Amino acid sequence: MRIIVNGEGREVQAATLRDALAELGLADAIVATALNRDFVPATARGQTTLAEGDAIEIVAPMQGG
Repeated sequence: MRIIVNGEGREVQAATLRDALAELGLADAIVATALNRDFVPATARGQTTLAEGDAIEIVAPMQGG
């Protein structure tokens, strides 16, 4: 299925957001996620299904001051 990840088109086989993160090599990463601009907590990623054309935003925390 074709989705958009951080503004870039990607092909994935994943059915859920959790599976998509694993497929993208981010299974164990500490990141924040949004699906179609709606925040998705880590605990809900396994139940959050994906559809053709969905847009996922993945943001890693940054340190600084």
